[in-house]
Amino acid sequence: MNSNAMKSIKNILITGGAGFIGTNAVDYFLARDHRVIIFDDLSRKGSAENLSWVRRKWGRKVKFVRGDVAADRTALAELVSKSDAVLHLAAQVAVTTSVQDPHRDFMVNAHGTLNVLEAIRRSAKRPPLIYASTNKVYGNLGHTQVIATPRGYRYADVSAIAEHHPMDFHSPYGCSKGAADQYVRDYARIYGLPTVVFRQSCIYGPHQVGIEDQGWVAWFTIAASMGKPLTIYGDGQQVRDVLHVDDLNRLYGLALRRMDRVAGSVYNIGGGPKQAFSVLSAIDLLEQLLRRAIPRSFGSWRPGDQKVYISDISKIQQDLGWEPKIGFKKGLGSLLRWVQSEEKLLRRLVG
Repeated sequence: MNSNAMKSIKNILITGGAGFIGTNAVDYFLARDHRVIIFDDLSRKGSAENLSWVRRKWGRKVKFVRGDVAADRTALAELVSKSDAVLHLAAQVAVTTSVQDPHRDFMVNAHGTLNVLEAIRRSAKRPPLIYASTNKVYGNLGHTQVIATPRGYRYADVSAIAEHHPMDFHSPYGCSKGAADQYVRDYARIYGLPTVVFRQSCIYGPHQVGIEDQGWVAWFTIAASMGKPLTIYGDGQQVRDVLHVDDLNRLYGLALRRMDRVAGSVYNIGGGPKQAFSVLSAIDLLEQLLRRAIPRSFGSWRPGDQKVYISDISKIQQDLGWEPKIGFKKGLGSLLRWVQSEEKLLRRLVG
């Protein structure tokens, strides 16, 4: 699939298309004259409202089918057969939820992904697949030496985590996403499917109804804007590389245009070392934007939490020439403006 391939990609199926990343991806591809099919069960808080927003903006240009990737194999297969590309975002996304209900977590993340792969394998078109994996496949990185610095935890021996780093699943969520990650990779090797895995780190942006253990940048922004106190799990010095969703969607489009270059590969996707911030420094930046102090308290570390995770994005930079363009201060400011513009809706959703 060469650089002209995007012209032949008319219909894009986005599983989980009413979620946070999905909503932004739907908007991105519709704005570039593609037809988009959303396949979503609307179980995630805020997804029904995201779907309403998409429909108000794009009307009949977007098609919605309500369904579950784990349970609705027939509907999924029919949609795949009509698609020129698949962006697989549907997932159970919270570590704590996976601990509470590991069976459901497995069914959505692992079994659901297998259903997507089988639908593609059995289809005549065999459309290219982008799979949204997670940095959690590397576990808590307990075997990697970490040091404390004034800017938060950092690795002692490397600047960031590369794709060859050993996987070490922690939590049911890490296991289910890790299994799916490897299935996607192996279907490229065994069946020759054009698939690519993106192990994504700390994506943030509008249309994200974050919670305390998933989507923390959005959750802190929402809570702080509403005057709610924040709970920090751990000491607040844990570091993540943050990536604005607009940069991610630009990469999705680029990967589909250059599937010939990336098919069969795995990439770590995040802000990289230049966009790595501690939790406390992110709160400090929010305080600057809000021009007031944000009350906070501290709780225990959560299972499998990484003291530091920074993506080595040099492989995707080399293969596709992609790198983040939106700095954290600018991206956080735009997220805050969205939160403030949707305060009534968000108060209803998060209480």
